[in-house]
Amino acid sequence: MSNKSRNDSPTYYRWLVWGILALAYVIVFFHRVAAGVVRQELIQGFNITDVEFGNLGAMYFYAYTIMQIPSGIFADTLGARKTVTVGTLLAGVGSIIFGIAPTIGLAYIGRLVVGLGVSVVFISILKVLSQWFSEEEFGRMSGLTSFVGNGGALLAQFPLVVLVSIIGWRLSFGVIGVISVLIAVLTYIIVRNKPEEKGFEPVVIEQNKRDIDLKESIKIVFSNPRTWPGFFVFGGMFGSVIAFMGTWGVPYMIHVYDISKAKASTFTMTMTIGIMIGSLIVGFVSDKMGKRKLPFFIFSVVYLFTWIVLLYINPGNMPFTLLYILFFLIGFSASGFVLSWASAKEVNPREYAGISTGTVNMGGFLFAALIQPLIGYILNKTWTGKVVEGVKIYSVQSYNTALLVCLVAAVIGVVGVLFVKETNCRNIYEELKK
Repeated sequence: MSNKSRNDSPTYYRWLVWGILALAYVIVFFHRVAAGVVRQELIQGFNITDVEFGNLGAMYFYAYTIMQIPSGIFADTLGARKTVTVGTLLAGVGSIIFGIAPTIGLAYIGRLVVGLGVSVVFISILKVLSQWFSEEEFGRMSGLTSFVGNGGALLAQFPLVVLVSIIGWRLSFGVIGVISVLIAVLTYIIVRNKPEEKGFEPVVIEQNKRDIDLKESIKIVFSNPRTWPGFFVFGGMFGSVIAFMGTWGVPYMIHVYDISKAKASTFTMTMTIGIMIGSLIVGFVSDKMGKRKLPFFIFSVVYLFTWIVLLYINPGNMPFTLLYILFFLIGFSASGFVLSWASAKEVNPREYAGISTGTVNMGGFLFAALIQPLIGYILNKTWTGKVVEGVKIYSVQSYNTALLVCLVAAVIGVVGVLFVKETNCRNIYEELKK
């Protein structure tokens, strides 16, 4: 098949559009977890405490949280093409600022700019999925998107450790910044918001289509009680797993199990692989079952159980083989959070897909923004005084106390699932109004 004929195929082109946006999402995940791998370099380079380190990691999440509703609005009005182009460009600039920052203040600004930029990407992808793919494919495509995006989290662990050892952490973030700019250019050239913009037939036939009223859309989504269970489930599951995997997982393994940073990063990589595989499976299973709530509940309960095992079953002395399995299961079960987006989209008007998924997404990043520095604060409060090469070392007791925050978040996730409305994998907003 020639390039021209492939480009004239809506099936081919929708995958091309998704592929470019998925590349942008890889950048999102890279920045989401990269701080934990370079903790020691950042603490030594900027002469900061672990509370400040936690806040540095959380700057990304502060920006991400604030931007979720605007992200939904941009996705629903400006469209994914312009939104992701500008967002990925900003992320590139922020990464370069972070890499050259001479002070912690400028590093904060760089992380904040990165967070602002990447915050718009995923909601725009969900909006594109709602236009280029059918409702029956939405769960699977959400899971596939999470799977690919988590490839960025993989790159930000052991591969980043190797890269930093070769060219240093500053140049590493500069390189990622340049790559982000290139992806922004590709997005503008290739991505289209809906099939009609390429002359294809629409995938979704919208009945009674009307212009989006921002005030009305926010009011409808926010006042819908069915929107908010997903907010707390996503917050409890995603917020806790990303805070651990992205910021505190590597230090935990170094301090508690006395291993190198390179080896410690392989454990968080295992967790990431669990999320990637679980994201594919939970979306596929949910779509095949035609159910959201049951797989959602099972994954959330298993996730809670994994935290109980980590904190209370032989902490600090678990054999590495079992620990690898546990880290995989933590990630695998946490991946149930991907159903939060479908659950929110299917209880709100179709035309407000960006705002409804953005509202739920806000929960995960709000929780992460709170959990990361809170863990650092508790660690500092329970510190026993041990220092190695100018960096504080914490005991297993300190980590167990601090990581209770993640356990509580997991409990919130399970409780939230109980209030999720079963949609049977279709939009039921009009039925709920009756």
